[in-house]
Amino acid sequence: MAGGVKKPVNIFMLKKLGESKNIFNWRLWFAVISFGLLGAARGVDEGLISGSFNSKDFQNYINYSSYTKVEQTNIKANVSAMVQIGSVAGALFAFVICDRIGRIWATRQLCVLWILGIAIFMGNGGNLGAVYAGRFIAGLGVGQTPVVGPIAEIAPASIRGLCTCIFTGFVYVGIVLAYFTNYGAQVNLGDTTHIRWLAPTSLHIIFAGLIFILTFFQYESPRFLVKQGKYQEAAENMARIRHLSIDDSYVVAEISAIRHAHEEELEATMGTSWYGILKEMFLIPSNLYRLYLSATVQFMSQWSGAGSITLYAVDFFEILGITGQNESLLVTGIFGIVKFVAALICALFLVDVIGRKRALLLGITLQAVSMVYVAGFLTAVPELGVDDRYVLPEAEKSASRGAIAMIYISGFGWALGWNSMQYLLTAELFPLRIRALSTSIVMTLHFANQYGNSRAVPNMLLPTSQGGISPMGTFWCFGAVTVLGGLWVWFFVPETAGRSLESMDRLFELPWYAIGRRGNEDADLKDVVYNEKEEAAIDVDHVDVVDEQRSKGDTRV
Repeated sequence: MAGGVKKPVNIFMLKKLGESKNIFNWRLWFAVISFGLLGAARGVDEGLISGSFNSKDFQNYINYSSYTKVEQTNIKANVSAMVQIGSVAGALFAFVICDRIGRIWATRQLCVLWILGIAIFMGNGGNLGAVYAGRFIAGLGVGQTPVVGPIAEIAPASIRGLCTCIFTGFVYVGIVLAYFTNYGAQVNLGDTTHIRWLAPTSLHIIFAGLIFILTFFQYESPRFLVKQGKYQEAAENMARIRHLSIDDSYVVAEISAIRHAHEEELEATMGTSWYGILKEMFLIPSNLYRLYLSATVQFMSQWSGAGSITLYAVDFFEILGITGQNESLLVTGIFGIVKFVAALICALFLVDVIGRKRALLLGITLQAVSMVYVAGFLTAVPELGVDDRYVLPEAEKSASRGAIAMIYISGFGWALGWNSMQYLLTAELFPLRIRALSTSIVMTLHFANQYGNSRAVPNMLLPTSQGGISPMGTFWCFGAVTVLGGLWVWFFVPETAGRSLESMDRLFELPWYAIGRRGNEDADLKDVVYNEKEEAAIDVDHVDVVDEQRSKGDTRV
């Protein structure tokens, strides 16, 4: 083995070494929160844009009333979805940035793009082209956020689900702040001044600036440094993050396992160029199955409809009977709080306790029941959202309140299930060598599907006479995709909770059709055999690594 490490240390042996209380320290949580703030990029945009766009001042500023009904629908869809189309390019670009300049500098450059785009949007001068351009450029930065942050790479395996879900939690922090900032601006500033939509939009700049500053207090990902061959620096950074000495058994075992996994990947690779990495991704069955899982999660989650409900919450609540701009914004703000609470419950009590798969199925079940109820209600009252002159009868108002409650429940289920897992599974499935490119491709699909859904929904809500499928048809579509997604998860998604990133390969050694139902059980049996073979290597490897560091003049060991 290169670098003097003669025997690999299985990272599962960390359990035998014991997880020192030191590893759950302020440096770890500071790093997780600093990079978790990247989640607010998407949340702030989803929470802000619909309320800001519905501002009468903004609409007057871009001469919105001069367009036809269908043109207005297309403009609203384009403005709302332009960040997503920019994010497609940003996510695809992110793997090049991560592999070339590292996670810290990649975070800084995305913050610059994010701020630049929002500045162009805010100073658009009433030009619709500048609105589109600014939001597209902001999307180039926002699209990199799920790829760049190294949360899964620095988190201990026992709490990786919690740490990764902090990213999702900040999505909802952004949504809640955005919803209530819109509401506060509407109530306190009125709708006759540019400040009504400029003040809420400044949340983007506040978050981007904060994240940029925090990068100067963070350390580069040890796994990235191992990939670059900087083993000493990787060990030093891991020791800092774990708050242990560089020769501590836990640090030595963790770095050794990362090195061993990376070197095994290098030996097994089919080429050193980008073409070789692509062949490794698509021609090795276990990698292809991981790519299939991550890609399908993105498709099913986005077309289940909950993401577009977040984006167009004001419009959906209006369809279901909430009238008045202030009332719609307030109800929308409460919706954001419900989703935030669900994300906290998922992060703290579910993903690392009952497992990823059970949490996902629970969330999908709540979401499916909600979508079917709302679809049934709109089937009973098909005029809602179609005929602007229709007034909901008194007898139907209790059912309307039930439909509104179901929107809240769907948001709760979305936060417990799809929205947490679409990031968590993507972050932890792939081996180190192909992780950046695979995550980049998957998050490109994420934003492509998000763009497609957010761009399509305003047109889907139109009456059939204007080329849409009506609100009723839209919710039946969401319900069907959600049910189909639940069945897919049951049969094809394995449980990954508690498994180290370096040990994930053993989940995918069964035939593809058996992985979802028996993969975790089979991997546990193989882990026992593997651990027994490697247990004797710990002491020998510890001595080898310490001797290597001493030979390089490291006085701390």
